[in-house]
Amino acid sequence: MSTKKFFTGIIAIFFIMVIAVSVQAVNNELMMATTTSTDNTGLLDYLIPHFEKETGITLKWTATGTGKALKLGQNCDVDVLLVHAPPTEKKYIANGYGKDRREVMYNDFIIIGPKNDPAGIKGKGISDALKMVKSKKAVFVSRGDDSGTNKKEKLLWKNAGVPLPDKEKWYVQTGQGMLATITVSQERDSYTMTDRGTYIKYQSQKDGNAPLIILVEGDSILLNQYSVLTLDKKNCPRAKYDLALKFSDWMASQNAQNLIKDFRLLGKKLFIPNAK
Repeated sequence: MSTKKFFTGIIAIFFIMVIAVSVQAVNNELMMATTTSTDNTGLLDYLIPHFEKETGITLKWTATGTGKALKLGQNCDVDVLLVHAPPTEKKYIANGYGKDRREVMYNDFIIIGPKNDPAGIKGKGISDALKMVKSKKAVFVSRGDDSGTNKKEKLLWKNAGVPLPDKEKWYVQTGQGMLATITVSQERDSYTMTDRGTYIKYQSQKDGNAPLIILVEGDSILLNQYSVLTLDKKNCPRAKYDLALKFSDWMASQNAQNLIKDFRLLGKKLFIPNAK
Protein backbone atom coordinates (compact mmCIF):
# COMPACT_ATOMS: atom_id res chain seq x y z
CA MET A 1 0.00 0.00 0.00
CA SER A 2 1.31 3.45 -0.91
CA THR A 3 1.87 6.11 1.71
CA LYS A 4 -0.73 8.30 0.00
CA LYS A 5 -3.40 5.59 0.16
CA PHE A 6 -2.50 4.87 3.78
CA PHE A 7 -2.98 8.48 4.87
CA THR A 8 -6.13 8.81 2.76
CA GLY A 9 -7.52 5.79 4.60
CA ILE A 10 -6.55 7.24 7.99
CA ILE A 11 -8.24 10.56 7.13
CA ALA A 12 -11.39 8.76 5.99
CA ILE A 13 -11.55 6.76 9.23
CA PHE A 14 -11.04 9.97 11.22
CA PHE A 15 -13.94 11.72 9.51
CA ILE A 16 -16.17 8.67 9.95
CA MET A 17 -15.38 8.69 13.67
CA VAL A 18 -16.11 12.45 13.90
CA ILE A 19 -19.45 11.98 12.17
CA ALA A 20 -20.31 9.03 14.40
CA VAL A 21 -19.49 11.01 17.55
CA SER A 22 -21.52 13.98 16.26
CA VAL A 23 -24.54 11.78 15.52
CA GLN A 24 -24.27 10.19 18.96
CA ALA A 25 -24.12 13.63 20.59
CA VAL A 26 -27.24 14.78 18.72
CA ASN A 27 -29.07 11.56 19.56
CA ASN A 28 -28.22 12.07 23.23
CA GLU A 29 -29.48 15.67 23.32
CA LEU A 30 -32.84 16.57 24.85
CA MET A 31 -34.72 19.79 24.14
CA MET A 32 -37.11 21.09 26.79
CA ALA A 33 -39.67 23.90 26.87
CA THR A 34 -40.33 25.25 30.33
CA THR A 35 -41.88 28.16 32.19
CA THR A 36 -39.92 31.31 32.94
CA SER A 37 -39.95 30.74 36.71
CA THR A 38 -37.76 27.62 36.55
CA ASP A 39 -35.26 29.59 34.49
CA ASN A 40 -35.44 33.06 36.11
CA THR A 41 -34.94 31.66 39.59
CA GLY A 42 -31.74 29.85 38.58
CA LEU A 43 -33.20 26.44 39.41
CA LEU A 44 -32.33 24.89 36.04
CA ASP A 45 -28.78 26.26 36.05
CA TYR A 46 -28.45 24.55 39.44
CA LEU A 47 -30.15 21.23 38.58
CA ILE A 48 -29.23 20.42 34.99
CA PRO A 49 -25.45 19.95 35.45
CA HIS A 50 -26.32 17.22 37.98
CA PHE A 51 -28.74 15.61 35.51
CA GLU A 52 -26.21 15.68 32.68
CA LYS A 53 -23.43 14.25 34.85
CA GLU A 54 -25.60 11.41 36.15
CA THR A 55 -27.23 10.44 32.85
CA GLY A 56 -24.82 11.53 30.11
CA ILE A 57 -27.75 13.30 28.41
CA THR A 58 -27.29 16.89 27.26
CA LEU A 59 -30.34 19.02 28.06
CA LYS A 60 -31.09 22.36 26.43
CA TRP A 61 -34.13 24.46 27.22
CA THR A 62 -36.18 27.43 26.15
CA ALA A 63 -38.08 29.38 28.82
CA THR A 64 -41.44 30.92 27.99
CA GLY A 65 -44.99 30.99 29.32
CA THR A 66 -46.62 27.61 29.89
CA GLY A 67 -49.14 28.22 27.09
CA LYS A 68 -46.34 28.78 24.58
CA ALA A 69 -44.32 25.88 26.02
CA LEU A 70 -47.25 23.52 25.48
CA LYS A 71 -47.61 24.82 21.92
CA LEU A 72 -43.93 24.06 21.27
CA GLY A 73 -44.62 20.50 22.40
CA GLN A 74 -47.76 20.27 20.30
CA ASN A 75 -45.76 21.40 17.26
CA CYS A 76 -43.01 18.86 18.05
CA ASP A 77 -40.35 21.57 18.42
CA VAL A 78 -39.14 20.12 21.74
CA ASP A 79 -38.94 16.69 23.39
CA VAL A 80 -40.17 17.30 26.93
CA LEU A 81 -41.99 19.94 29.01
CA LEU A 82 -41.65 21.30 32.55
CA VAL A 83 -44.74 23.44 33.15
CA HIS A 84 -47.26 24.57 35.78
CA ALA A 85 -50.88 24.66 34.65
CA PRO A 86 -52.44 21.35 35.80
CA PRO A 87 -55.95 21.68 34.27
CA THR A 88 -54.48 22.66 30.90
CA GLU A 89 -51.86 19.90 31.11
CA LYS A 90 -54.53 17.24 31.69
CA LYS A 91 -56.52 18.47 28.66
CA TYR A 92 -53.29 18.46 26.67
CA ILE A 93 -52.79 14.76 27.40
CA ALA A 94 -56.46 13.97 26.74
CA ASN A 95 -56.13 15.67 23.34
CA GLY A 96 -53.26 13.37 22.40
CA TYR A 97 -50.34 15.80 22.62
CA GLY A 98 -48.82 14.61 25.88
CA LYS A 99 -48.31 11.06 27.17
CA ASP A 100 -47.09 11.08 30.79
CA ARG A 101 -47.53 13.77 33.45
CA ARG A 102 -45.44 13.58 36.63
CA GLU A 103 -45.74 16.08 39.48
CA VAL A 104 -42.27 16.98 40.76
CA MET A 105 -42.45 20.15 42.89
CA TYR A 106 -44.59 23.10 43.88
CA ASN A 107 -44.59 26.55 45.41
CA ASP A 108 -47.45 29.04 45.67
CA PHE A 109 -48.77 32.20 44.11
CA ILE A 110 -48.82 35.47 46.04
CA ILE A 111 -50.05 39.01 45.48
CA ILE A 112 -47.35 41.61 45.98
CA GLY A 113 -47.60 45.37 46.00
CA PRO A 114 -46.32 48.64 47.46
CA LYS A 115 -45.87 48.98 51.20
CA ASN A 116 -48.52 51.71 51.44
CA ASP A 117 -51.07 49.21 50.01
CA PRO A 118 -53.48 51.73 48.41
CA ALA A 119 -56.31 49.20 47.98
CA GLY A 120 -55.99 47.90 51.56
CA ILE A 121 -55.67 44.24 50.61
CA LYS A 122 -53.02 43.12 53.11
CA GLY A 123 -54.06 39.94 54.91
CA LYS A 124 -57.29 39.53 52.90
CA GLY A 125 -58.39 36.35 51.16
CA ILE A 126 -57.59 36.30 47.47
CA SER A 127 -61.17 36.88 46.25
CA ASP A 128 -61.75 39.81 48.61
CA ALA A 129 -58.37 41.27 47.65
CA LEU A 130 -59.17 41.24 43.93
CA LYS A 131 -62.60 42.78 44.55
CA MET A 132 -60.94 45.58 46.52
CA VAL A 133 -58.36 46.18 43.76
CA LYS A 134 -61.24 46.55 41.29
CA SER A 135 -63.33 48.81 43.51
CA LYS A 136 -60.36 51.12 44.17
CA LYS A 137 -59.23 50.93 40.53
CA ALA A 138 -55.73 50.34 41.89
CA VAL A 139 -53.16 49.56 39.20
CA PHE A 140 -52.71 45.82 38.73
CA VAL A 141 -50.00 44.50 36.41
CA SER A 142 -50.68 41.18 34.69
CA ARG A 143 -48.37 39.07 32.58
CA GLY A 144 -51.13 38.73 29.98
CA ASP A 145 -49.13 36.08 28.16
CA ASP A 146 -51.14 32.85 28.58
CA SER A 147 -48.50 31.55 30.99
CA GLY A 148 -49.35 29.24 33.87
CA THR A 149 -49.35 32.29 36.13
CA ASN A 150 -51.65 34.19 33.78
CA LYS A 151 -54.01 31.21 33.52
CA LYS A 152 -54.21 31.04 37.32
CA GLU A 153 -54.79 34.79 37.59
CA LYS A 154 -57.72 34.61 35.16
CA LEU A 155 -59.21 31.79 37.25
CA LEU A 156 -58.86 33.88 40.41
CA TRP A 157 -60.74 36.85 38.91
CA LYS A 158 -63.49 34.44 37.81
CA ASN A 159 -63.71 32.84 41.27
CA ALA A 160 -63.97 36.31 42.81
CA GLY A 161 -66.98 37.02 40.60
CA VAL A 162 -65.11 39.79 38.79
CA PRO A 163 -65.08 39.82 34.96
CA LEU A 164 -61.51 39.83 33.65
CA PRO A 165 -60.65 43.55 33.64
CA ASP A 166 -58.57 43.40 30.46
CA LYS A 167 -60.11 46.59 29.03
CA GLU A 168 -59.78 48.64 32.22
CA LYS A 169 -57.16 51.42 32.28
CA TRP A 170 -55.94 50.32 35.71
CA TYR A 171 -55.24 46.78 34.44
CA VAL A 172 -51.84 46.66 32.70
CA GLN A 173 -50.75 43.64 30.65
CA THR A 174 -47.05 43.29 29.91
CA GLY A 175 -46.93 40.21 27.67
CA GLN A 176 -43.61 39.43 29.37
CA GLY A 177 -42.11 36.97 31.84
CA MET A 178 -42.45 37.14 35.60
CA LEU A 179 -39.33 39.08 36.57
CA ALA A 180 -39.97 41.64 33.84
CA THR A 181 -43.58 41.97 34.98
CA ILE A 182 -42.51 42.50 38.60
CA THR A 183 -40.17 45.25 37.39
CA VAL A 184 -43.05 46.98 35.58
CA SER A 185 -45.19 46.63 38.70
CA GLN A 186 -42.45 48.20 40.80
CA GLU A 187 -42.14 51.09 38.35
CA ARG A 188 -45.91 51.62 38.45
CA ASP A 189 -46.03 51.28 42.26
CA SER A 190 -48.74 48.70 41.76
CA TYR A 191 -49.96 45.18 42.48
CA THR A 192 -49.13 41.99 40.63
CA MET A 193 -49.36 38.23 41.11
CA THR A 194 -46.21 36.10 41.07
CA ASP A 195 -45.03 32.68 42.08
CA ARG A 196 -43.13 32.77 45.36
CA GLY A 197 -39.90 31.42 43.84
CA THR A 198 -39.59 34.30 41.39
CA TYR A 199 -40.46 36.77 44.14
CA ILE A 200 -37.61 35.45 46.28
CA LYS A 201 -35.31 35.85 43.27
CA TYR A 202 -36.55 39.45 42.94
CA GLN A 203 -35.91 40.01 46.66
CA SER A 204 -32.38 38.65 46.28
CA GLN A 205 -31.72 41.15 43.49
CA LYS A 206 -32.72 43.92 45.91
CA ASP A 207 -30.46 42.60 48.68
CA GLY A 208 -33.51 41.38 50.59
CA ASN A 209 -35.14 44.82 50.71
CA ALA A 210 -37.62 44.73 47.82
CA PRO A 211 -39.92 47.74 47.23
CA LEU A 212 -42.85 45.38 46.60
CA ILE A 213 -43.91 43.21 49.54
CA ILE A 214 -46.16 40.18 50.01
CA LEU A 215 -49.70 41.28 50.79
CA VAL A 216 -51.89 38.23 50.03
CA GLU A 217 -50.89 34.59 50.50
CA GLY A 218 -51.95 31.28 51.93
CA ASP A 219 -55.25 30.42 50.20
CA SER A 220 -55.31 26.79 49.06
CA ILE A 221 -56.25 27.86 45.53
CA LEU A 222 -52.87 29.59 45.27
CA LEU A 223 -50.99 26.27 45.10
CA ASN A 224 -48.59 26.27 42.13
CA GLN A 225 -47.83 22.73 40.97
CA TYR A 226 -45.00 21.96 38.50
CA SER A 227 -44.97 18.81 36.38
CA VAL A 228 -42.88 17.09 33.72
CA LEU A 229 -44.80 16.11 30.58
CA THR A 230 -43.54 13.73 27.92
CA LEU A 231 -44.92 14.00 24.39
CA ASP A 232 -47.15 11.44 22.72
CA LYS A 233 -45.22 9.67 19.95
CA LYS A 234 -48.42 9.41 17.92
CA ASN A 235 -48.38 13.20 17.54
CA CYS A 236 -44.58 13.67 17.59
CA PRO A 237 -42.99 10.47 16.25
CA ARG A 238 -39.50 12.01 16.29
CA ALA A 239 -39.69 13.21 19.89
CA LYS A 240 -37.04 11.57 22.05
CA TYR A 241 -39.50 9.86 24.35
CA ASP A 242 -36.94 7.54 26.00
CA LEU A 243 -34.69 10.47 26.95
CA ALA A 244 -37.69 12.52 28.09
CA LEU A 245 -38.76 9.66 30.34
CA LYS A 246 -35.26 9.49 31.80
CA PHE A 247 -35.48 13.21 32.61
CA SER A 248 -38.89 12.71 34.22
CA ASP A 249 -37.58 9.76 36.25
CA TRP A 250 -34.52 11.76 37.29
CA MET A 251 -36.61 14.74 38.43
CA ALA A 252 -38.59 12.36 40.63
CA SER A 253 -35.48 10.62 41.98
CA GLN A 254 -34.42 11.07 45.58
CA ASN A 255 -31.25 12.89 44.56
CA ALA A 256 -33.08 15.46 42.40
CA GLN A 257 -35.80 15.91 45.02
CA ASN A 258 -33.11 16.62 47.64
CA LEU A 259 -31.44 19.11 45.29
CA ILE A 260 -34.76 20.92 44.80
CA LYS A 261 -35.34 20.95 48.56
CA ASP A 262 -31.89 22.43 49.16
CA PHE A 263 -32.17 25.15 46.52
CA ARG A 264 -32.43 28.44 48.41
CA LEU A 265 -31.96 32.19 48.07
CA LEU A 266 -31.81 34.47 51.11
CA GLY A 267 -32.10 31.25 53.12
CA LYS A 268 -35.60 30.63 51.72
CA LYS A 269 -36.86 27.62 49.76
CA LEU A 270 -38.06 28.52 46.26
CA PHE A 271 -39.67 25.16 45.45
CA ILE A 272 -40.93 22.22 47.50
CA PRO A 273 -40.31 18.72 46.05
CA ASN A 274 -43.38 16.47 45.95
CA ALA A 275 -42.76 13.68 43.43
CA LYS A 276 -44.69 10.51 44.23
